[in-house]
Amino acid sequence: VSTQSTWGRQPGKDLRRAPQFEMPVKSVLDPTEDDVRKMLASKVHLGTKNLSKPMTRYVHSRNNKTGIHLLDLHATWQKLVLAARVLVAIENPADVCVISARPYGQRASLKFSQYTGAQCIVGRFTPGTFTNQVQERFVQPRIILVTDPRTDHQAIGECSYVGIPVIGFCDTDSPLNHVDLAIPCNNRGQKAIGMLFWLLTREILRMRGTIARSVPWEVKVDLFFYRDPEDVLKKEEEQQQLPIYPTIPDHSGPDKTFDKTLEPAAAGSWGDENTWDGAPAWGEN
Repeated sequence: VSTQSTWGRQPGKDLRRAPQFEMPVKSVLDPTEDDVRKMLASKVHLGTKNLSKPMTRYVHSRNNKTGIHLLDLHATWQKLVLAARVLVAIENPADVCVISARPYGQRASLKFSQYTGAQCIVGRFTPGTFTNQVQERFVQPRIILVTDPRTDHQAIGECSYVGIPVIGFCDTDSPLNHVDLAIPCNNRGQKAIGMLFWLLTREILRMRGTIARSVPWEVKVDLFFYRDPEDVLKKEEEQQQLPIYPTIPDHSGPDKTFDKTLEPAAAGSWGDENTWDGAPAWGEN
């Protein structure tokens, strides 16, 4: 026997409501079509052939021909926005430390620290930077951002000793040990890592209110890309070897600086305006 009350119901009529489909409301933090195109052009979604177990949740599919795993860009953008919200919550920007031992991420890390005010450690990480107080370069950041958890394992290990949270750009084969916030992306690409740092910097500045969301950021993403020092030197040498010809002024046409037309004189002879009738003759006085 059913214990539910049937009071007020009409026999033969189903009072269950039909499902209502509502259009999803676009959030301000959602990526634009231009952002997605930039991420695809810079190959942010391309992973590696190897796949670690913790990164399985961020993989969308696998290319059967090449064997490369493809990352989910939706998850990449969500973690990127979450990382920006975490970094903005820190009151002093100097308490954020960016670490990059990989050459492709060093220029992007320097630009990130320039626009956000964070500290930057590029190149070789000196052991004891976070644990040895006797060192000259001893720092105590509140959070760190690493380019690759595999190459920056020394910094991540020291953060686990002192309780510093870690945000990392992680590829499909990256270890997630002691990484608190993983951003799934291609951290080996020359343009991919620069694009991610540019997007993260722009999102942080927008959340701080430094730049408006309705206006495109005036800083180009090319400044975050890695530049080979040898290529830069070759271009400078080529520019120095170019012959410099002196500029010769053009005298073929008329000189416009002295192009002054003389107005014709008024009709009459000289002295018409002067009257000499009342003047005394010579020798009268």
